[in-house]
Amino acid sequence: MTRTTRETRAEALLRRARAEGAPVIEGGRATLLWRGRTAPGLIGDFIHWGREGQAPVAPRRIGPSLWAHTLELPPDAYIEYAWLRDGRRVPDPLNPRVTGNGLGELNHFFYMPGAAPTPLVRRARGVPAGALTRAVLPAGRLQAGGRRTVHFYQPPTPDPCPLLVVFDGQDYLRRARLPVLVDNLIAQGRIQPVALALIENSRARLIEYACSEATLAFLLYVVLPAARARLNLIDAAEQPGVHGVLGASLGGLMALYTGLRVPHLFGRVLSQSGAFVIEGHPFVVWDLIRYEPRLPIRLWMDVGRYEWLLDANRRLRALVEPKAAGVTYREINAGHNYTAWRDDLPHGLETLFGRRP
Repeated sequence: MTRTTRETRAEALLRRARAEGAPVIEGGRATLLWRGRTAPGLIGDFIHWGREGQAPVAPRRIGPSLWAHTLELPPDAYIEYAWLRDGRRVPDPLNPRVTGNGLGELNHFFYMPGAAPTPLVRRARGVPAGALTRAVLPAGRLQAGGRRTVHFYQPPTPDPCPLLVVFDGQDYLRRARLPVLVDNLIAQGRIQPVALALIENSRARLIEYACSEATLAFLLYVVLPAARARLNLIDAAEQPGVHGVLGASLGGLMALYTGLRVPHLFGRVLSQSGAFVIEGHPFVVWDLIRYEPRLPIRLWMDVGRYEWLLDANRRLRALVEPKAAGVTYREINAGHNYTAWRDDLPHGLETLFGRRP
């Protein structure tokens, strides 16, 4: 290829990026571009954000002051990334789409043509809204700070319903818009009415969600009684295991731990990208599964193919599947983020709370 041909190709890519936004997508190839004398490094879901020691990708020069990196991706992939210079994020002027990473910084993102954000986070016209209330519950010594904020959602129904406890409640409330998503699913007849207790986390999240008996006690002796007082719930004594528990990452670990410890209350578990192993340390859920002959829980698991927790989720699935009452496992073409969890969550809710004949 001559220099003139390379420059023509580079100019065409740049024109498309300016007109359509980056990356430039051609079939299964997504090309990210940087214009400047030198290029920053590139980091993102595709190298697990460097968590396994990978250095930022160095884009290749494709023309005068133009640099590029091309990703081969499935048609339904969702990817987040950032440009880094001297270890600091620099905005991508060709891609205005950004989302918070949950750690106070912004990631750029894009969907491949076969993927799209779920429409369920926008309330459809005429859909009744459930009632959302907020309470600050005393936690005593069971939680850091001695108290915890919990958001309670009552679906628009006069009938008793199951409860779904949600760890990292503020993120599922604001970033995943879970109450709106549930309103839409109920209105479409895709799930039965379900109440929510969204528990906010704290700076001690790593400790409180690492299979913590204190967090379990707070749930059983503080959150659950408060939910019973505020919401119209089915009695788990009459329908054992009727309630559910949901979490992502460490929250997904704590959700599974809760189901394993008190399956007579929480027999439906939704674990999204569960952090079952951290820095080589497997948590106690492995032993709880290994040494129980039967597990009366129904488990939903999803995990991204572009994240460092994929192998642990695959191994845990293989361990739990022969023993649980039911396991549904999905791998999605995304990384470790709330957008991916939000978009896939309707499948999990339908699986565990779907209407039955």
